[in-house]
Amino acid sequence: MKHDLARRLLAEALGTCILVCTVVGSGIMAETLTDDVALALLGNTIPTGAILVVLITILGPVSGAHFNPAVSLVMGMKGVLKWVEFLPYVMLQSIGAILGSIIAHVMFDQSVLQYSTHLRSGGAQWFSEGVATFGLLLTILGGVRYKVEAVAWLVGLYITAAYWFTASTSFANPAVTIGRAFTDTFAGIYPGHVPGFIAAQIVGALIGLAVGAVLFVPDRDPVTGRKAA
Repeated sequence: MKHDLARRLLAEALGTCILVCTVVGSGIMAETLTDDVALALLGNTIPTGAILVVLITILGPVSGAHFNPAVSLVMGMKGVLKWVEFLPYVMLQSIGAILGSIIAHVMFDQSVLQYSTHLRSGGAQWFSEGVATFGLLLTILGGVRYKVEAVAWLVGLYITAAYWFTASTSFANPAVTIGRAFTDTFAGIYPGHVPGFIAAQIVGALIGLAVGAVLFVPDRDPVTGRKAA
């Protein structure tokens, strides 16, 4: 079991690292290639959605491919993740996220250690993060209930859409939020504004869990509402 947990933690750290590296790296590339903010955001969006499909597909069978403390929290509450494993998951996700920013900086010949000055705060931003995380958890729970083989694509497509319909550009992930505080680039967030984002993300995730429990009843036929055979 110790070896199995170590393997899962490695998958969580690596997956979150690659995710944040993609977010930060594509943001740097986009900002370098264009002065058009909308085009830069599009250049940041597509790689993020694409890498999520890849990472969830290849690492989902190993660790569940949470890459997100909000997802791990919900999976703990559902009994899918043991509570003794919750903190190790969160710690490795957060470490992986920070490393992702650092790796992106090295690739683009920037200062290795950075702290963001990109201000992201206020009621609209926090509400957006709550909405984004609610939708993400609802997507995951619905996918797991009805179309588990499509979860990677569902999550990738949801985040691609949420980049554009939320005012915050849908961080929807406490670990990614922490990682993005360590980059003073297009994708960054001022460290002092991280707690507000994380609080909103946790609230959104818990609401997603509650709504999912009503919508996605595990022992019922999705059409008739009767108990499944």
